[in-house]
Amino acid sequence: MRELGFKNQIAARIAMFLMEIGIPVEASAFQENTVLPGIRVDRGILIVNETRLLHPGDMLHEAGHIAVTPAAQRRELCGDVGQGPAEEMAAIAWSYAAAIHLGLEPAVVFHADGYRGGSESMLENFKESRYIGVPMLQWLSMAFDEKKARELGAAAYPAMVKWLRD
Repeated sequence: MRELGFKNQIAARIAMFLMEIGIPVEASAFQENTVLPGIRVDRGILIVNETRLLHPGDMLHEAGHIAVTPAAQRRELCGDVGQGPAEEMAAIAWSYAAAIHLGLEPAVVFHADGYRGGSESMLENFKESRYIGVPMLQWLSMAFDEKKARELGAAAYPAMVKWLRD
């Protein structure tokens, strides 16, 4: 669990999962300020400074942006990787699915300091199976809503068909 040197067990667990699905993660002591403290994306690599990381769940959100980006464009991702509202919603849905897959509480991703004060609303919506972003994941062939899953005899979101966009 500590191959990257993470002391925080949740951060280590998230990093291992991300690497297993094909999202590169590197530990670094970078000092510049970033959109999410302690996390930056450089050429499609999630770079984490654990000493500046305030919320390990932010790793899943930023990884969600990498995951929903077309494979051919991932290596071009640098800095602020949010590319628009639809992509943001897909990254939110992806990060929730990843948290559930890892057995983490959704509040790890939707913590009180995130989502411009909307994390409580996010937690409530996901708890009630009002999954924002799932239509985008379905359009990207990464997950199925309840109706499509029934039609195909497949598992519905938050199960993922695949973790990375082609």
